[in-house]
Amino acid sequence: MNTDDTQAAGTAVHPQALAAFQRDIEGIACLTDAKDLRLKARDFYWYSPVLDEQLKDCRAEIVVQPDSEAQVLRVAAAAARHRLPLTVRGGGTGNYGQAVPLQGGIVLDMTRMNRVLEVAPGQVRAQAGARVEAVLDAARETGQQLMIYPSTMRIATVGGFIAGGSAGIGSVRHGILKESGTIRSIRVATIEASPRMLTLSGADIEKVHHAWGTNGIITELELGLVPAEPWLHCIALFPRYGDVVRFGAAVLASEIDVFLLSGVDRRFAPYYSELSAHFDGSADAMFALVNPRDEQKFFELAASLGGRRGLCKTEAEMAAAGLPPVHECAYNHTTLQALKTDRGWTYLQMVVPAPFDAGLIEAQMERYGDEMLMHHEFSRFAGAPRLSGLPLVRYLDAERLDEIMGELERDGCTVMNPHVYILEKSGRKEMSADQVAFKRQVDPLGLMNPGKTLATV
Repeated sequence: MNTDDTQAAGTAVHPQALAAFQRDIEGIACLTDAKDLRLKARDFYWYSPVLDEQLKDCRAEIVVQPDSEAQVLRVAAAAARHRLPLTVRGGGTGNYGQAVPLQGGIVLDMTRMNRVLEVAPGQVRAQAGARVEAVLDAARETGQQLMIYPSTMRIATVGGFIAGGSAGIGSVRHGILKESGTIRSIRVATIEASPRMLTLSGADIEKVHHAWGTNGIITELELGLVPAEPWLHCIALFPRYGDVVRFGAAVLASEIDVFLLSGVDRRFAPYYSELSAHFDGSADAMFALVNPRDEQKFFELAASLGGRRGLCKTEAEMAAAGLPPVHECAYNHTTLQALKTDRGWTYLQMVVPAPFDAGLIEAQMERYGDEMLMHHEFSRFAGAPRLSGLPLVRYLDAERLDEIMGELERDGCTVMNPHVYILEKSGRKEMSADQVAFKRQVDPLGLMNPGKTLATV
């Protein structure tokens, strides 16, 4: 099976070790109530019924909430001294159990370290627990903006986004996080009896980025900024979903400046009731953020491919009309909107083979019918257009998910399995030799969420 059929098993921490740990971190905010332990042991893994069953009983023995690097170092030292597993948590918006304490121990909740420390020309420096939206707002006050941000920016922290993310809103303009130049530097604490603070930049950033919080405790980040644009929130409507895909390819081949291109088929309309006047299920849709200077070109290109204008408003106009921003109709927010109404759905993640072919996607729609609702994100990778699929799938069982993923792979798609919690088993990445060596350096006792990665110390 492609899905991970193992069960995450928590490991109880000895009460004496826990009591000694608490004495060592006296004065640092902690939570031990059963309700708090349950809430802080969950992220959005419940998007997957498979992970929901495997991870639902995982708990830490204590949640620690540091408010400074000095407190982080105290926690790291005490965890190493008493050999307690430690799982770092931000906003808990990850989808694969990154914030779940697989073997108990400590959840290190970073959300009290939430300050935006400095905004300068071309860069912003923030603590890891700062919400992405707060960082973006601070940048906008200086006429700048982040290059990439997640659809969950209201909740997600910058540390969590960089530790777990690979793309997001803005990847259609700047490429994925790894190649965009977004990440300028990262400060991390080691997990040792005498922990150290390390500052990584350049190629060394990749030792921590997208390692799901297993390679050191991120405490602070410096991110790149670009001049802010007053993006227009747009919907273009098309008679067929294949036309949406062709339109996205045409936009990427043009000089039209967009910050988001997210295609959904018309069957998503019931899950966007607030947008029913603009997306009523009679047509398939492209949700987009468009530079105002290119508004006319954007809709003229849509019209040339059989499309029409469904919506075009500024951010302020969207808010005044009570409409959600279009970035909340993209990436895994699309999955979330459907699950709010119907928990019978789950989702898959894949990359469509390049150059992407609308005909292949139309054939897949014919094959799966109402078992799959189509959703694709347009981005750039290595300077070339990229099309990623995040379709909704009607959940039957893990075996059927495996069968569908096998069929998609035979179509030439690269499938990243969102129904496993072990990093390397997802197909999302492999831990490089440099990352494994770095893990041995910063986590020599193997305490950072053991069970999350196959890499060992």
